[in-house]
Amino acid sequence: MNKDRKTNLISFLIILFGFILTTGLVAFRVIDEYTAQILTIGGINVIIALGLNLISGFTGQLALGHAGFMAVGAYTTAALIMKLNVPIFPAILAGGLVSAVFGLLIGLPALRLHGDYLAIVTLGFGEIIRVIMVNLSDITGGPAGLKGIPPFTTNFFWRPVLSFALVYIFLVLVIIILNNLINSSPGRAIISIREDEIAANAMGINVFYFKIFAFTLSAFIAGLGGGIYAPFFGYLNPNMFNFQKSVEFLIIVVLGGMGNITGTVLAGFGLTYLQEILRFLKDYRLVIYPLILVLMMLFQPAGLMGFFGNKGFSLTRFVREFNPKKIFRMKNPGKAGEK
Repeated sequence: MNKDRKTNLISFLIILFGFILTTGLVAFRVIDEYTAQILTIGGINVIIALGLNLISGFTGQLALGHAGFMAVGAYTTAALIMKLNVPIFPAILAGGLVSAVFGLLIGLPALRLHGDYLAIVTLGFGEIIRVIMVNLSDITGGPAGLKGIPPFTTNFFWRPVLSFALVYIFLVLVIIILNNLINSSPGRAIISIREDEIAANAMGINVFYFKIFAFTLSAFIAGLGGGIYAPFFGYLNPNMFNFQKSVEFLIIVVLGGMGNITGTVLAGFGLTYLQEILRFLKDYRLVIYPLILVLMMLFQPAGLMGFFGNKGFSLTRFVREFNPKKIFRMKNPGKAGEK
């Protein structure tokens, strides 16, 4: 067995162990149902924020309508489950694919724009989707929302376990996909667009193609997050996917560090938990998000991971570089003076 295959096998076993451990803790209620729900919501937020990070953090294109792709995925999944009796897992994937199609259609004209113009177009797209959801009452329930979406299971005991497990699986898959993408040749091309679009074009990189690719994949990931969101909550309302929701995802990306996967994960779970802790402040808690963002931009523009040299955590790199001898190596005091 070569070194890379061994590293991947050990990494997989660590992920599997983490999955079994955390899911077991939820199943045996060591992690109570309320905390499991927060972790599940945090996982959904992280999935969608990772998709946004791909286009805004790694590609350098500011997008302000990511809640629109989440809405497309959520309503598509809910409609397939309720109207056509499609199983939940295929319905979630279908929600991601429909969001990807929307991402492609929006990206073709929008990604020819730059900077503020692109942000305005994506913002407009998010609002258009919300208005469409309000008026398609036969499918979306209109302003009253869509009620009675079947959950992952009707068993109240296993519902938080299955919800958490499914989010865990999708989150790990998204992280693996993005990590492999960024460390590949297409990923380096995407990053080069962020650094200097003109220079990347001069070096023969098809800038428009990689922008479209990143934008479509970003929309697909947001659609997956929305697809999980629908059966988890069991209720959808167009106001859940307004401009404020898009800004929340952008805050997670910026706070964690633009173009940093580890930072996005930490910021996503951290801000979700913070929002629950500050629930007693009611609407005033919404002031905390901008305040944290302002302070971070003033004192640490690189985000949370800027405190660690802006280096993200890589499980495969950790396994590859892990050396137990360095940890357990102890010097013999009696031979300290010997050469």
